[in-house]
Amino acid sequence: MPYVTYLAEGERVGLRPFRLADGPEFTTRARESRRLHRPWLFPPTTVEEYEPYATRLIEDEARAGFLVCERATGAIAGFVNVNNIVHGAFRCGALGYGAFAHAAGRGLLREALGLVVDHAFAPADDGDDGGGMGLHRLEANIQPGNTASIALVRGRGFRLEGFSPDFLYVDGAWRDHERWAITADRRGFAQPPDRWWA
Repeated sequence: MPYVTYLAEGERVGLRPFRLADGPEFTTRARESRRLHRPWLFPPTTVEEYEPYATRLIEDEARAGFLVCERATGAIAGFVNVNNIVHGAFRCGALGYGAFAHAAGRGLLREALGLVVDHAFAPADDGDDGGGMGLHRLEANIQPGNTASIALVRGRGFRLEGFSPDFLYVDGAWRDHERWAITADRRGFAQPPDRWWA
């Protein structure tokens, strides 16, 4: 396996940014995982769909995308994205994530979610040595019937904050969602921002 530099590493998984070159592997895994993902999740299944998806995660400052890779092989096992990132006094992001079928049920996404949460809450670094994102809050909006996703965030310390009817347009209809969230103080990152306008 070629040497890979990960942004964060756990016992079995490493996180790295999306690359356009990952399109063939990512979309093959997404096609293999349709039965697992539907009706909750619709990742790109063709390279033509993947390119604008990955480009947004690479270039848009309000998003951060992380590929979950198995350290033993480098294979892509899933993804965790932080979307709608707002800084300043809010310092929040919304999570989107999914495991691919070959990796489902093995605890890899659970490990990866913990790494992403820690990275998101670690203080931001103005230098080039890969500091965290400096966020205070992460949210996960989950359809009530998606018991696997609810178990994942609950197991990582997220708390149920409420219920939003007709919250997101998914699979052709406006769907109800439960709102789950975690804040930095629950993970041991209790630093206030240096400036309220940061």
